[in-house]
Amino acid sequence: MAGYGQFCSVTRAQEVLGGRWTLLVVRELLSGSRRFNDIRRGIPRISHTVLSERLQALALAGTVLRSEGAHGPEYALTDAGKELASLVSALGSWGQRWLERRPAEEDLDLGPVLVDMQRRVRFEALPKHPVVLRFEIRGCKRCFMLLKTNEASLCAQNPGFPEPLCVRGPLSALVAWWGATFVSSKHSGWAWRSTGPRRSAARFRNGSNDTCSPISPRR
Repeated sequence: MAGYGQFCSVTRAQEVLGGRWTLLVVRELLSGSRRFNDIRRGIPRISHTVLSERLQALALAGTVLRSEGAHGPEYALTDAGKELASLVSALGSWGQRWLERRPAEEDLDLGPVLVDMQRRVRFEALPKHPVVLRFEIRGCKRCFMLLKTNEASLCAQNPGFPEPLCVRGPLSALVAWWGATFVSSKHSGWAWRSTGPRRSAARFRNGSNDTCSPISPRR
């Protein structure tokens, strides 16, 4: 790849991090993903080949360390890679503040939203017994999230536990709520309903505004 021809630290960093998907790979590693398929689960549209190339490039730059785990290769951020957390966070904050989102008009994936939810479960707010959240999102396959006091798992079917809450509606509304607030998505004209006990539904919708909410949405 041709460089920018400038002796500048910003330029050199851009050459390493500015490629398509690169910072999203870093985001997944910062979020706790360690194995190749876990990283892809958070970025479903990246190809196997491109992800391999991005991981190799990050390793060559000294930001990612590849090792052999019990079940195959694992990837972890080095100290240099961990310092990128502030950059990724700043980009996210800037995007939330300045870039207008129109979920109803965008090409969206349900998978990354559910993976992000899974990462943000508040285990201290869960009941003692396992429960399942059902997601019936228009145009997507039905899916479930199993919630235990120390585990959150995405499932293709209910493994046999109570379902106190069902989230039902278009994907655009779910994305709008997750990326901003339930109130803003509601008043933007997108129909999204949570069905189940009122207390459970209210806590889920309120997200970080309620310390008893089982899942804390992005802000």
